[in-house]
Amino acid sequence: MPMNKKLVSEIAFTILMMAAATGISFCFFYLGNKNVANIAIVYTLALILTALYTSGYLFGIIASLFCVIAVNYFFSYPYFRINFSLSGYPVTFIGMLAISLITSTTTTALKRQRQAIAEREKELAEADKEKLRANLLRAVSHDLRTPLTGIIGSSSSYLENYPELSEEDRTELVTNIKEDSQWLLNMVENLLTVTRIKANDADKVKKTPEVVEEVVSEAILRLRKRLPDIKIRVNMPNDFLMLSMDPTLIEQVLINLMENACIHSGSSEPIDLIISETPDHISFTVRDYGRGISEKQLPYIFEGQQTMSESTDGHKGIGIGLSICKTIIQAHDGKITASNLSRGAEFTFTLPKEKEDHDNA
Repeated sequence: MPMNKKLVSEIAFTILMMAAATGISFCFFYLGNKNVANIAIVYTLALILTALYTSGYLFGIIASLFCVIAVNYFFSYPYFRINFSLSGYPVTFIGMLAISLITSTTTTALKRQRQAIAEREKELAEADKEKLRANLLRAVSHDLRTPLTGIIGSSSSYLENYPELSEEDRTELVTNIKEDSQWLLNMVENLLTVTRIKANDADKVKKTPEVVEEVVSEAILRLRKRLPDIKIRVNMPNDFLMLSMDPTLIEQVLINLMENACIHSGSSEPIDLIISETPDHISFTVRDYGRGISEKQLPYIFEGQQTMSESTDGHKGIGIGLSICKTIIQAHDGKITASNLSRGAEFTFTLPKEKEDHDNA
């Protein structure tokens, strides 16, 4: 808020508090209870509220002077006249001034403390984002080179040794080119996803109420175009679920998690996609029944550090995809976790319900 607007707002609030206290006091005093002590309590409350809302000490001191003069002028004999000879008048003034100064000092300190905490949280958030960007850049620098190197190598072998290659060898080289090209396409889609998030104000996404079942169905449909043989079991409530989200981004998260489970688990068993609801959020769990995640890599699984050289199954790394999943979920104010099971691993992310989601439930 600009300084002049803030000043006008504080002046208006102080005048409103004093006017309201005076009006209430008139109602008390002239419609029944003529006890001046009750009037002083009303003005004291208005004084405390003024000190809480305004900055510094000026408004509190001015309000203190007004309160003492108002009690003297309106509610002390002789009425509607200033009488500084009243017994206890200096004590009343000093007491109200002390209340104003103490309240102003306390609230000013609290405001500064809140501001310092907010600045600290902002710095930590920026540091976290910078760390995520660095991890993404490191993962991208490796994971973009890997498929490009594979495409160049396979195509060179195909062109240079075509006469000597058997039909089976040719098919294998073309298949390798296709797989590396598909991986490269997925990588570009993920990078465009991050760009889309960063283009929004404060790294937040534009949410709209969506039917959860439709978002899940679209994600599975898109994934099956890449992996026609993938097996997925969906377990979700029979209730109609609505949730505010960016559907394209959440579909990308589901695709990344299910694709990783299919490719990196080393299991041919179906993948379970489990959706559950609580009063505050909806959770999505992708569970596989394969080899699980290395305990060494588990704490850093979402930081983009797992690359092809670290992968135990010989496939390209999954770090970049999981880093983007984390970015998307955080932009939705949600949480994402990974854990090992007795057999296999599971990834769970939760998306919070908003007011309209509760209304639609």
